[in-house]
Amino acid sequence: MKYNIKKIYGYLNRLLWRFIYKSRFKSLGKNSYFYKPILFTPFCIDCGNNVKIFKSSRIQGVKKYNDNFFSPIIIFENNVTIQQNLHLTCANSIVIGENTAIASNVTITDIHHPYENINIPIERQDIEVKEVIIGKNCKIYNNVVILPGVHIGNHVTIGANSVVNKDLPDFCVAAGAPSKIIRQYNFDTATWEKTN
Repeated sequence: MKYNIKKIYGYLNRLLWRFIYKSRFKSLGKNSYFYKPILFTPFCIDCGNNVKIFKSSRIQGVKKYNDNFFSPIIIFENNVTIQQNLHLTCANSIVIGENTAIASNVTITDIHHPYENINIPIERQDIEVKEVIIGKNCKIYNNVVILPGVHIGNHVTIGANSVVNKDLPDFCVAAGAPSKIIRQYNFDTATWEKTN
């Protein structure tokens, strides 16, 4: 009986959340739910169906920084799942492809804080922005950091604690800080091959 009450309570909670927030999103697909975010800006989020983002996420679209204005767009395609403590900041564009699964404590940003003028604190200098694209059917493990301008292909696995600062092609496994491709799928031999 307790399990049923807990399940019903969870369902009603999700229903109430959708009722409150649905009109604030650019779009919010069926069965999509953000569970107890710390901070999020739904006005810039385009969310597909069956997207699940677990607790303590910070998903922030930055519309203004210093005197510069931005039009952030964050896209979660269908069936994206993200575990707790996501830190995502966007002033340009971040796209996460369908069926991609992201583990806990991951950071994704399209914002770079340059240090051009040593007489101005870093946080007060103008930001630079470059879109981030994460392909379909990817798996990103714990504590990964994905930096501005990175395009990740489809069917890519990124190992825990990696820092991704350059593009990754389809069908590869990358790890390290900075990340390097350690395996890639060879369609001619139909096998995964280690890279040098």
